[in-house]
Amino acid sequence: MIDVNDSAITRVAAVAPCNVMVVDDDELTRARLTSLLRLAGYEVHVASSGEEALRVLGVRPCHIVITDWEMPGMNGLALCRALRLRDSERYTYVLMLTVHDAENDILVGLGAGADDYLVKGAQVEELLARVEVGRRITRLEHSLRVTGEENRRLSVTDPLTGAQNRRFLMKYLPRELERSRRYQHPLAILSCDIDGFKRINDCFGHEAGDDVLRHFVARATSCLREAIDWVARAGGEEFVVVLPETTLDGASCVAEKVRLALADQPIPTGAGPLSATVSIGVTALETPHELASISVVELLRAADQCLYASKNLGRDRSTCVRPELAASMMSPSPAGAKHEVN
Repeated sequence: MIDVNDSAITRVAAVAPCNVMVVDDDELTRARLTSLLRLAGYEVHVASSGEEALRVLGVRPCHIVITDWEMPGMNGLALCRALRLRDSERYTYVLMLTVHDAENDILVGLGAGADDYLVKGAQVEELLARVEVGRRITRLEHSLRVTGEENRRLSVTDPLTGAQNRRFLMKYLPRELERSRRYQHPLAILSCDIDGFKRINDCFGHEAGDDVLRHFVARATSCLREAIDWVARAGGEEFVVVLPETTLDGASCVAEKVRLALADQPIPTGAGPLSATVSIGVTALETPHELASISVVELLRAADQCLYASKNLGRDRSTCVRPELAASMMSPSPAGAKHEVN
């Protein structure tokens, strides 16, 4: 039985709590550990068996599991193994409580997946110290995981506009095309370029230009389907909108929504409200032949050629053409031509 020491409980309670599950088939032990841990500031859940613990953890994940070794049915060792086999987003720290203290028993428990081992009858200071180790480790693991996720997000996100970046575009557009080929679903893209963007930067400053880019992405995104369509900044004032499972007619409607969303209202900037427009090139793969024969590079080139046509026809418009017709509509523009007709 664990001896209670109020000063040890007070020291731990001052630290930010975490969720702990106590797993023991003995009701008195569960109640005593629960009371002790709650006094120390932990949020505690209980289970009387390994099977019940897995059910509860499936609904209410915990940072730390304190489990008895000897239990009917699924014992502590089997529970450890089951926890390590789960596909979980967070790490679960496992502290094994047992009367076994032989070196071989300790090795068996650690080999089953336990992180630490405590013999029943230990002082409360030792128990709380070991639980505190688990709290620190799970907090560090969470911090590292969040940092890693943020780093991955930043590596594929344009920091100015929040749109995906070119790296994301060239990695995931081929995947969208492969998915469309597999399921024979259409795939459309919009190639967008802010009209007169160099003039905006020259006349009103780069901060005003940055405001225009941010507002374009925000307004364009508002016209798209959440978690399906996406916007990538291809460079400068150039953006690509990817529309999975969208025909050319459907993409044409989206392009007009995006165009009007930017043109209809002035953009608030540090230099005052500015009017801005966008030219858009639209193309789509619909037929099995198009899906099978046209590459990502050819798809992007077709959208760019439609964009050049919109620029040459006076800007602030969208041009929609099937990929196989885009090449004959006009000759490919030389490098930098998109900026020359800005």
